[in-house]
Amino acid sequence: MVLEKINQPNDIKSLTDEELKILASEIREFLIEKISVTGGHLASNLGVVELTMALHLALDLPKDKIIWDVGHQSYTHKLLTGRREGFDGLRKYGGMSGFPKRKESECDCFDTGHSSTSISAGLGYALAREITGEDYKVVSVIGDGALTGGMAFEALNNAARLKSNFIIILNDNNMSISENVGGLSSYLAGFRTADAYLDLKLNVLNSLNKMPYGEKMVSKIRKTKSGIKQLLIPGMFFEEMGIVYLGPVDGGNLHGIVKLLREASHIDGPVLIHVMTHKGAGYAPAERHPARFHGTEPFDIETGLPKNPRVKANYTDIFSTVMRKLGDRDEKVVAVTAAMTDGTGLKRFHNMFPERFFDVGIAEQHAVTFAAGLAAAGLKPIFAVYSSFLQRAYDQILHDVCIQNLPVVFAIDRAGLVGSDGETHQGIFDISYLSSIPNMTIMAPKNKWELSDMIKYAVNFGTPVAVRYPRGEAYDGLKEYRAPISIGKCEWIYRESGIALFALGSMVKTAVAVRDALKAEGYPCSIINARFAKPLDEDALRYITEHHKVIVTMEENVISGGFGEHVTEFYNNENCKDIRIVNIAIPDEYVEHGNVELLRKEVGLDADTIIARTIEAYQNVTE
Repeated sequence: MVLEKINQPNDIKSLTDEELKILASEIREFLIEKISVTGGHLASNLGVVELTMALHLALDLPKDKIIWDVGHQSYTHKLLTGRREGFDGLRKYGGMSGFPKRKESECDCFDTGHSSTSISAGLGYALAREITGEDYKVVSVIGDGALTGGMAFEALNNAARLKSNFIIILNDNNMSISENVGGLSSYLAGFRTADAYLDLKLNVLNSLNKMPYGEKMVSKIRKTKSGIKQLLIPGMFFEEMGIVYLGPVDGGNLHGIVKLLREASHIDGPVLIHVMTHKGAGYAPAERHPARFHGTEPFDIETGLPKNPRVKANYTDIFSTVMRKLGDRDEKVVAVTAAMTDGTGLKRFHNMFPERFFDVGIAEQHAVTFAAGLAAAGLKPIFAVYSSFLQRAYDQILHDVCIQNLPVVFAIDRAGLVGSDGETHQGIFDISYLSSIPNMTIMAPKNKWELSDMIKYAVNFGTPVAVRYPRGEAYDGLKEYRAPISIGKCEWIYRESGIALFALGSMVKTAVAVRDALKAEGYPCSIINARFAKPLDEDALRYITEHHKVIVTMEENVISGGFGEHVTEFYNNENCKDIRIVNIAIPDEYVEHGNVELLRKEVGLDADTIIARTIEAYQNVTE
């Protein structure tokens, strides 16, 4: 088995051409087998096998630097740097991450997880190399989807001023460029990067500049050359920015990519290599359904079907149904997504109301201000987005939506712990960063029916409002508790005395389990469904102090700036000294990847931990 010969960085360089072909096949078989058990990102990784192999053949790791955009396509890179054994624990708690991690290997030079960052980070490395006088190569890999992010264009614009070598790989698995243009461009790319051509070009320009009217001649030549290149070269967009364009090259052409990488390394300045890859390459189900195999749960290899198919609806399904109904009822309702049509549950809305659906690509900042424009013009925009991705648009939420008090609805999916994708994807900061913004209202549903009610309420709310809901199966308990939603008002589930569990969103389900255990041990206990993280129900908070000794705030968000801290601040301002407050929240730290239930226990959101802390607090105030 050729793959077994790869045990450390650069081992790939000792393989023969025949072994390299076998290695590509073995890597695909290995990834399919392992990810079918652990789950993970499959389609994107299968598409970049040869590209990754080429990088490892052309570069010297860990001296040279590869920066992966997003990083979910780095599995082959991990294999080629000696981490084969880690795949049994891929994305499991304490196991190998599904993304590049500097603490995991010297060959991972930059942690990633969100898109459109690799060019900026690579440019930082390239300029640091100039300052320190080192001689390593820097390669940033970015996908065509990630290139839609504004940050990528900001970095390209800045990179054009670089005077030393910096290679950008455009991993294009979407655009179609005809074969004849690709062949001609490959020929021109090889010609334009040859040493003889570069020397000739420099000598001619120097000679012309010394002649009378030489500068005008150079200018005319450049204009003529640009006009020809615009007809022949598909990368003129990059060329006009001052970035040399090479390619396109077939992503399965290992030696072709290696050749371009070596040619690109001769260029003093930024150079972009356009590589055409195919998502899911080598595994038919992933080729047919690349979106489904982007981030997949464990699956049956033969059929490609999930091993544990969902039986119950998840919160995204509920949101999807509500959006379809709202689209039917109100022609002013429009939906916005940032390249997450399927992931956020907007596919049905898109199919039924295409003229009112907008996928803006990976561009959350633009999505928010675009939604603000829609709202200012009288429409009712709902921006469906994952919690961790909304972080990227904080300024736009504050400046373009909330200052103008525009009625944009933020449907925040994956709020709270999300599990296997790790710290870059945990949605545990949204309450903190949103609650700091004036005019923002924040809601969180306790179950699937309340999510439906909240989205319907939010659409006609009239000012900025966020509805945050977790990943995974929708809680269907407490169906009988469905009081009408009213701004800033909580819902009493059980009204007793002694202990008050003041729970927000997903934590209401946990509060039920905590109360059952406390009641079994003889402790009186109320449950209040907070509903609103902002504004707080001040009347309810005052009532609690009159009838309870301990209040336990419960949220799936970091403690710093969260729901519990705001409740504590309220009581401090009210000068309430007769009540003990216990804040159940995620510690002020990043949470690694792993099973969600295990993570909840690790950070203290599990029922047993809450029960123990509640009893301790209650006993202390009653002694």
